[in-house]
Amino acid sequence: MSRVGKRPISIPNTIQTIVEGSKIVFKNGKITKELETYGRVQISLNGNELSFQSIDSESQSRAYWGTYRALANNIVIGMTSGFSKVLEINGVGYKAAVAGKTLELALGFSHPVKYPIPEGIEITVDKNTITIKGSDKQQIGQIAAEIREFRPPEPYKGKGIKYNDEIIIRKAGKTAKK
Repeated sequence: MSRVGKRPISIPNTIQTIVEGSKIVFKNGKITKELETYGRVQISLNGNELSFQSIDSESQSRAYWGTYRALANNIVIGMTSGFSKVLEINGVGYKAAVAGKTLELALGFSHPVKYPIPEGIEITVDKNTITIKGSDKQQIGQIAAEIREFRPPEPYKGKGIKYNDEIIIRKAGKTAKK
């Protein structure tokens, strides 16, 4: 059984936190994020520590307890340091470039693939790497998955878009008939 919910979240002084019933509001300068809790979880703010408590011992409410604590912690980390994902492009002629608010990818198709960059997300391209930065962990992962989906890595030559830390298991090609 996980004990993620038991640990309190220490909130830096740069983030203002307001608990309004089942809603938590985080403010950092001009960035405001809200977390609505629907489960049976009690939220308490003591100084600079945010803690969560399960109201009863049912398995569903204990699951919400750890989940909401993890979501709140991701918001705090995102507002202080941010999140990033790195993608690598492998293949002859495969290129990426940022043009305004659009990521343009040349992935061997007859047309360039254009991906609109959402608000609050920063995408940079350096040779064959795409770096995605932002404050929302879920959104960063979703954007990285959508970009990777345009040309996932194939197991024979390793061509395609892959995560920086992803390992592609290579397959041997056909052997020639004798």
